[in-house]
Amino acid sequence: MTITKRDHALFLTAVFCFWFATYVYVPVFSLYLENSNFTYTAIGVILGAYGATQVLLRYPLGILSDALKGLLKKLLIVGFISGFISGILLVLSDSFVAVFTARLLAGVTASMWVMATIMYSRYFSPDQSSRAMGVLQLLTVFTQFISMMFSGYLADLFGFTALFWIAAAFSLIGIGFTLFTKEIPVQSKTRPLKIRSLISRTLRLHDLRWITCASFIGHSIIFMTIFGFTPLYASSIGATERTLVIIFIAFFVPHLLASLFLSFYTVPVRLHKPLLYGSFLTGAAALVWMPSTASLWELSLNQAVLGLALGIVLPLLLGMVVQVSPGPLKASAMGFYQSFYAAGILLGPVVAGSVAEQLSLSSVFYFGALLALAGLLITWLIRFHVQTDGENSPG
Repeated sequence: MTITKRDHALFLTAVFCFWFATYVYVPVFSLYLENSNFTYTAIGVILGAYGATQVLLRYPLGILSDALKGLLKKLLIVGFISGFISGILLVLSDSFVAVFTARLLAGVTASMWVMATIMYSRYFSPDQSSRAMGVLQLLTVFTQFISMMFSGYLADLFGFTALFWIAAAFSLIGIGFTLFTKEIPVQSKTRPLKIRSLISRTLRLHDLRWITCASFIGHSIIFMTIFGFTPLYASSIGATERTLVIIFIAFFVPHLLASLFLSFYTVPVRLHKPLLYGSFLTGAAALVWMPSTASLWELSLNQAVLGLALGIVLPLLLGMVVQVSPGPLKASAMGFYQSFYAAGILLGPVVAGSVAEQLSLSSVFYFGALLALAGLLITWLIRFHVQTDGENSPG
């Protein structure tokens, strides 16, 4: 099956809708929850709900994509439907149960990202799979950046409910584009592995375990800070919904540029671990510095440093997953990787909310710094042995 530029454009437009529907209200969501009189603990639980369903679904979906064929596109559409229902729920009610359920459903949507990554990787030759992941990571960060640019401004003009309507609308638009995308059947001369074999062989991939642990750290930090409690801290030093965009731009411009660079430049294997060491250390320093910032501009500079550090860590780890996984296990390994880092999306905000409630809001960022330092140790444990598609003996 021939893949044209039009096919790439259709698929990437669907991806834009996928993430825009998911993230359009996220930058100001913690402020919405605070305005709805939820406690820090409740805010953390609601923010973490987004990761709960991902933990449960992403790895099984990765396995099923290897064991069962022809379901990827249908499941991606299921994700958009779930996103639509999530947006409508947020429009209709601000009760804890409704908001919590809506975020669980948003997590179902995000879980279908496994399907999107596998579908798009098949648009490329096997030796270009890392490039496919780079393009998707770049578009993901770009969409997050667009969400950051407009969410606070739109909330200030039209209220938080308008953002929930936009999320629902883009979910429906995404379904339209996805219906016209091509799903490439897998071309394999070997028999599909049994599910039990897929699980056992995936879990024996040494580097995969530690790479996912490092990604768990990275996602915990990003979802307890810029997608969690950083907007609340910014509000405490005088930022409004409209001026929050300055902080969001400060974080996501270097974050986006780092992802852009890593999408078009192949980092030599010998530099992967040094880059991770430097990024985790820089992130830890930024997080320790954050509670001492007293102005919007100082906090923006701080966020630029943190955004750059995480902008290197996340796409680098994603590319490493593809490289350390042998051909028959790539989809299963990607599902495992995404499910495990989703635990960070769940636990990061939940623990951060408890820390903020029991100690202080500033303590959240010190806790994040400790996590970043733990990332240094985890990076040391990664051997980073690159697998080829012909290798059949993980471990």
